[in-house]
Amino acid sequence: MFGVLKKIFSPERKDVKVARVLYITANPKQEDESFSLTVGKAFLNSYREEAPGDEITVIDLYQTDIPYIDTDVFSGWGKLQQGTDFGDLTEAEKKKVGRINQLCDQFISADKYIFVTPLWNLSVPPMLKAYIDTICIAGKTFKYTENGPVGLMQGKKAIHIQARGGVYSEGPAAGFEFGDRYLSALLTFLGVQIDETVIVEGMALMPDQADQIKSKAVEKAREAAGRFAR
Repeated sequence: MFGVLKKIFSPERKDVKVARVLYITANPKQEDESFSLTVGKAFLNSYREEAPGDEITVIDLYQTDIPYIDTDVFSGWGKLQQGTDFGDLTEAEKKKVGRINQLCDQFISADKYIFVTPLWNLSVPPMLKAYIDTICIAGKTFKYTENGPVGLMQGKKAIHIQARGGVYSEGPAAGFEFGDRYLSALLTFLGVQIDETVIVEGMALMPDQADQIKSKAVEKAREAAGRFAR
């Protein structure tokens, strides 16, 4: 499900470049049940105040058609590489490959990305991994060269808002955090600049401090939004 939250072009401020922003969430919970979504919403509201002319598209990955990389996709890609016309693919191949192309093209057309996720089982939610598989397309978002792969998404930037029940920013669990590390590495691979990560963590470890932890993270998110909007 894609929805443009706001699309405003301010004629009196022609010097301001309008940015296209993707706000990408990966959490099936309701906002009031999710630390990541709550902090993400605070970030988004502040960003809209800082950059009211930007076009923001919300992508809820749990409400979006995201094909998995499966037999139909590999078969369709193989046929296209061999010169088969897209129209000659099977219906399943056309549907999945076509949808992957749509998602990848939408990602390419944006200028900024806001990822909002929880840390699940030391990594990212499965729908985010599925989405990432649709945007990592050789020849579109990166390319292979004689010196290795090169990202094609230079000039774009991203921020990650992540909730963690435990504490992974330091201490004995720090080496087990593969969610933010994975997303940051992947975006860097594509050439996207990672501005920063806003972390809300320790709520499950210290439930009596959960509200305080959330409040501090919300404030950090609002401050980060101002920087990200510039």
